[in-house]
Amino acid sequence: MKILQVCPRYYPDIGGVEEHVRNISERLAKKYDVSVFATDPSGKLPKEKIINGVYVRRFKSWAPNEAYYFSRELKKCLMKNSDSYDIVHAHSYHAFPALYAAEAKGRSKFVFTPHYHGTGHTFFRSLLHIPYKFLGKKIFERADKIVCVSNFERSLVLRNFKVDEKKVVVIPNGLNLEEFRGLKKRVGNCRIILCVGRLERYKGVHYLIEALSKLDDDIVLEIVGKGPFKEYLVKLAKERKVENRVRFFQDLPRNELLQRYVDASLFVLLSKHEAYGICVAEALACGTPCIVANASALKEWVDNKNCFGISYPINLDELVNLINDVIGKNIVGLKLSDWDEITEKLVRLYSFC
Repeated sequence: MKILQVCPRYYPDIGGVEEHVRNISERLAKKYDVSVFATDPSGKLPKEKIINGVYVRRFKSWAPNEAYYFSRELKKCLMKNSDSYDIVHAHSYHAFPALYAAEAKGRSKFVFTPHYHGTGHTFFRSLLHIPYKFLGKKIFERADKIVCVSNFERSLVLRNFKVDEKKVVVIPNGLNLEEFRGLKKRVGNCRIILCVGRLERYKGVHYLIEALSKLDDDIVLEIVGKGPFKEYLVKLAKERKVENRVRFFQDLPRNELLQRYVDASLFVLLSKHEAYGICVAEALACGTPCIVANASALKEWVDNKNCFGISYPINLDELVNLINDVIGKNIVGLKLSDWDEITEKLVRLYSFC
């Protein structure tokens, strides 16, 4: 079986979609011929490279504010080459590569994982979602199968695009559980609240900076990620006089990121829009309790034993009280899915498309 994955960006770029595509592609490549077509707006990454058995080809793109990922090169290549694959699997409704893959559909089976949030992440992008829906609907219509990563995402897709229920399946994200074994917490002189993800307003990191001044002085905030909202967060930390208790990191090696999950006393994700929340799964796998927004797919993680929810609009006093209650709690009775198991489900899906 010859498989093509199409996505906006690919490893070493990081993010939820990037991690999803990397993990399934590397496992599929152990048995099948797997290629990834992605864009590279930076122009700094190799045009072609084999990464852990996966052939990766990158195309020039224009990505204003790290969004959309317009690429004439990618569209042209898909139009010419899609039929040479048995399966074309496109990812992310929120960028144009999936639309290009849908428009290029010919004899190949077309699978679509939308990673759909239901809206844009700024006021302007939300406005653009209205006209884009007429184009984006084409992706769902042309897909032979639609793979949602949560029940929340499935309900959004069915409600907003009126697709045939029989085409839509739920296969969640997974973890490489092996890489979490043997991790040990380092002893420190402070308690750490950890956030991991792209730095955009909708992720809600600013609420934690606001709350920090109301928390004990031995609590620090570590923020791992990059994005257009970072400058605002740095400025906010200075305004609230907590800059000495806020630490920013980006482009961390995988082993160092995992160690930060383990060392944290609490992981927090107050995002308004998530199709799954893979960083929550990673934090829990490291034995770190979590607080998430009671919004989108994140509410599916809330069990009030390991993961606790807080509703929008975020009340700072309520957030501070919840942090004080949850920080340092022990994880109990948790079961998480492995990427190997998830990939096997995909193989069965591909076979019966």
